Amino acid sequence: MSPRRSVAETRDTRARIIARSAAIASVDGLEGLTIGRLAGDLGMSKAGVLGHFGTKEALQIAALDGASEEFVRLVWEPAADRPAGLARLLAVCEAWTAYLVGERAAFPGGCLFTTASIEFDARQGPVRDKVLRLFTGWRKSLVADVRAAVEAEELPRDTDPDQIVFELFGIYLSLNQSVQLFDDPRAAERARTAVRRLLFATSMASATPG
Repeated sequence: MSPRRSVAETRDTRARIIARSAAIASVDGLEGLTIGRLAGDLGMSKAGVLGHFGTKEALQIAALDGASEEFVRLVWEPAADRPAGLARLLAVCEAWTAYLVGERAAFPGGCLFTTASIEFDARQGPVRDKVLRLFTGWRKSLVADVRAAVEAEELPRDTDPDQIVFELFGIYLSLNQSVQLFDDPRAAERARTAVRRLLFATSMASATPG
């Protein structure tokens, strides 16, 4: 076997482990990941799985990184070419809705980040730190688009970007719960209605005479 092929196969195997880990963790939580379960699911030895990561904690962090790459691909990239501001924010929200409602193959238990944030919010350590960094980065991206919308006069000058993003997160946490726990067939429609109400009610405030 050539060294190039060996590296490629190692990379592909690692990617398979990460993808399966993210799928399991979306249902059972990151603590629910076990080397034995992964080995059985992937037809590998326990040593073969563990050899790619070294520790369960490293595997958990790798699963979060893999899920983050999928989130960027499915939610951010489809909207990335829209103008900064309200247009991109609305496109992101639509992609975010589709991600939470439709990504059953990659994340059968719903949003892994929501699961992980609940699982690790009261703990300390590298996994919690990773979850916090991922959420913080996503919040900053959304805040930047709200600020761009304010600068473009699409939203009022006194708009609080952090408050808008706080409320958007509330909508999408509720959407994830409505899909996963309540199996609400109108969950996506309700989320879209809530987003429109938040953003367009805010934008209309700029047109209201003072």
